[in-house]
Amino acid sequence: MRLLSWAVHATAYGLLAMAAVVALRDDHVAVAAGGALLALLYSCGPTLQGREIARRVWLGLVTAGWAVLAVAAPSFVWLAFPLLFAYLNVLPLWGAMFGVAVLTSAAILAAAWHAGELTLPLLVGPGVAAVVVTLLALACKALRAETDG
Repeated sequence: MRLLSWAVHATAYGLLAMAAVVALRDDHVAVAAGGALLALLYSCGPTLQGREIARRVWLGLVTAGWAVLAVAAPSFVWLAFPLLFAYLNVLPLWGAMFGVAVLTSAAILAAAWHAGELTLPLLVGPGVAAVVVTLLALACKALRAETDG
């Protein structure tokens, strides 16, 4: 379980770093700085264990930061996928499912907007990824419950 958590965090930081480098390459310094700020905010999440309200506020702030950056630069759109794990970890199941659907839809729309059109891969790819992430997170929760119980 700990390995999965580290892998998700490494993926999030890797995607943030790559997106910031692309933003700098395109002379979008403010967008790259926003990515650095989002990385700092994201890193606060693990310190909030046991404080449910603070974790939900953190998730809302991270999501808002992601939305701004996803509109500003296409390379930030794909950060949605590690965020799906955060939704599934922080929220109750009904809220997580709603959040996953909204975040996946927002990622599809942002990617299509940047591409100038909605293509089948832009529609199917994120949808399949969201299903896989959700099933993996639910399986991990079930394994954790089984080993704890």
